[in-house]
Amino acid sequence: MKIWHQSFTVLSDLGPYSEALKRHFAKVARPGTRIDMHGMQAGTYRSNYPGTDIRHVAFQYVHALQFMASAVQAQEEGYDVYALSTLPEPALREIRSLVDIPVVGYGESAMLTACMLGRKFGVLLFIDDMNELIAENARNHGLESRFAGAAPVGFAFNDVLKGFDDPAELIGRFQAAARKLIAQGADVIIPGEAPLNVLLAQNGIAEVDGVPVLDSLAAWIKQAEAMHDLRTLCGIKTCRKGYFHKPPEAGRVSEVFSFYGLDRLQPSS
Repeated sequence: MKIWHQSFTVLSDLGPYSEALKRHFAKVARPGTRIDMHGMQAGTYRSNYPGTDIRHVAFQYVHALQFMASAVQAQEEGYDVYALSTLPEPALREIRSLVDIPVVGYGESAMLTACMLGRKFGVLLFIDDMNELIAENARNHGLESRFAGAAPVGFAFNDVLKGFDDPAELIGRFQAAARKLIAQGADVIIPGEAPLNVLLAQNGIAEVDGVPVLDSLAAWIKQAEAMHDLRTLCGIKTCRKGYFHKPPEAGRVSEVFSFYGLDRLQPSS
């Protein structure tokens, strides 16, 4: 099977993170699963990460257009699964209504898996304001009663980039933040953003004081593989009835994308 990985970062700007992702994907994916990594268009941000953009609802909406464009391209190029590898999950619902292939969200996969590991999950984030979005996503996924809260981890993405070589301090700060969430009732800790997740995973951090620390990237990969298997082995597909699920005609998608210039946002093959 072939998975289109879609990051919210410009991967070409982030060598250490990109290489860490490749190593983790190779470790977790089963033999025969190919994960092709894709990022945002070069020049999307003023810096090498969404940073200030990602905390604003309007910018998330606009940047989500790249996710929709790449999803359509993934289907056209024969990918088996389109997988959003970012906690905010821009346009997840809309993308599922656009394409016929399975669409997997990083945050949704993590939350659903966490519900099988404990009563309530908590999420640690780089950006304080994102807790409102994560709470809303938990509600939209029908998991509000299982959500213990989201909180800042106490450091930022650029700290993680530096921490790949010497992670001890960041791991200690993560554990301190996790203990605060555990005190608030979290039975499972989700390391929110993928860069934090891969840093912890490659250093073997799987629990804090007996509370599991979820490898969200692993959950995301395994759900992508499972959705592909359900489709190919059992014929199970996404709902295609109603306003939120019925897809538009493919030719009209091309016309609308062209009218708004979204075809220019599709990455080069």
